[in-house]
Amino acid sequence: MTRHKVLIVDDEEDIVEILQYNLQKAGYIVFVAKDGREALKKAVKHQPDLVLLDIMMPVMDGIQTCEKMRMIPELQKTIIVFLTARGEDLSEIAGFQAGGDDYIMKPIRPKVLVTRIQSLLRRLKPIEEEKQPQTIEFEHVTILLQKHQVLYKNKEVYVPNKEFKLLVLLASKPERVFTREEIYNAVWGTDIIVGDRTIDVHIRKLREKIENSYIHTVKGVGYTFYKRE
Repeated sequence: MTRHKVLIVDDEEDIVEILQYNLQKAGYIVFVAKDGREALKKAVKHQPDLVLLDIMMPVMDGIQTCEKMRMIPELQKTIIVFLTARGEDLSEIAGFQAGGDDYIMKPIRPKVLVTRIQSLLRRLKPIEEEKQPQTIEFEHVTILLQKHQVLYKNKEVYVPNKEFKLLVLLASKPERVFTREEIYNAVWGTDIIVGDRTIDVHIRKLREKIENSYIHTVKGVGYTFYKRE
């Protein structure tokens, strides 16, 4: 069985030591970094399945680090979990906008952390490429699934991980109306609690990149994808 790789990014040595010990005990391959710059180097080198990323760090904070990680093709499918102290003045929306997948509040309970990580990593399933469509094409929008790229009018546009998943979901079945609950479950997972505005923020950002005429709001229900003439 393949052992998952976890990168811990935190400038507090005692926290790193506790997390590293418990994750290694649970069978994970663990790497550590003390700040965002070191994290980026180690993430590119080791390509972890999951990153535990502290928000408040010197040199480069967690939000900035997450944004930069999401711009690296090899890390597009990496799960990024923010570690945040209770009471920190940071909205969840900011973290999700940066490309984060989940939050874990400090102080951290090791057993709960391990269970949470196991749940998140269950999303990573082997990809049977021969059974997967390679592209989704619709009018001026082309989605290259294996390369995790989006082309609009033959020009590549940068689309972070969650926006990409959202676009693939909608574009895979044009004209079908996806409810907000279906979107939350497919893009964020049933075990993740996100704010009411999270989906709206991601929809707005997609509309800015591939023009408004593709993604349509069905009031009181959800969203659908088609080309309005």
